[in-house]
Formats: sequence, C-alpha cells, structure tokens
Amino acid sequence: MSHIARSVQILALFIIPIFDTYRIHGGWVFPSGQVEVGENLMDALKREIKEESGILVVVSNLLGVYSNTGIHKFYDGITDVPMKLMLDYACKPVGGELAISEETSDSRWVSKDKVLDLVTAPAIRTRYQAYLEFDGKINYMEYVTSPTFEIKLNRTV
Repeated sequence: MSHIARSVQILALFIIPIFDTYRIHGGWVFPSGQVEVGENLMDALKREIKEESGILVVVSNLLGVYSNTGIHKFYDGITDVPMKLMLDYACKPVGGELAISEETSDSRWVSKDKVLDLVTAPAIRTRYQAYLEFDGKINYMEYVTSPTFEIKLNRTV
C-alpha cells in the first residue's frame, strides 16, 4: 500500500522558464519533487522549486495532469511504483537567486522558444509542448516511458 500512496503524491512542478540538470536523471528537466507528510500541494510546489533552483515563486495556474502508468523505480532505485501522477503548474518568480542543489548540477533561465533545444526526454518534451500550446484548458495525458515513450490518452479536462 505504501507504493500506491507514494506514487500518487509524486508531482512534477513547472516554473517557466527555469530548468535544472538533475544528477540522478542526467538531463534537463523541470524542478520537481514530492509532497511531504502534512504538507499541502501549493507549499510543496514552492518548497521544491526553492530547494532545487533557489527561486521563490507564487503559483499561477495548473497546466496539466499526467499519468505515467508504466511500472518504474521509486527514487530509492529499488521500490516498484505502479503509477506516477504528475501535476504541472505555471509559477511566477518573486525572489531568490538562481542556484544549484544536491540534486542538480546546473540551473538556468531559458527563453521559452529555446527550451526544446535542451530537453531530450520524450515525456518532458511532450509536457513542455503542451505548455506552449496551453489555451486555458487543463491537459490530461496518460503515457508510459518504458520500454519506449508512448502516449496512451491525451485530452482536456
């Protein structure tokens, strides 16, 4: 049961246009993380962005809800997680200084039109493209990333 509870709490957090190079993932991705016990979603969003990038934000709006329904390993590299739920938000920077963390080897501001030049992971590219095409409707997408990236469902909610 603890895998399921963890998988639902995992979220991806967008701050446009900050990108981090994660040491564990080896590529450019958005700041992301988990909701801690007793923490609300908005506080988790702001905390993770601050921890990973040094930037203070206010949350603007929800952009999309994404489900990776393929089994993958939890951050410990051992535990199987049957589904990963990610919520993407646009946030407005209000302070702080861009920095790196224990989880990142680089952080930088990137213009919207240059982001896809840096991002190689198909799922992150697809979600960023959804942000570029955002028309006010919340996107819902189900996909798997292994053995290859495949979109199973894509709609608005």
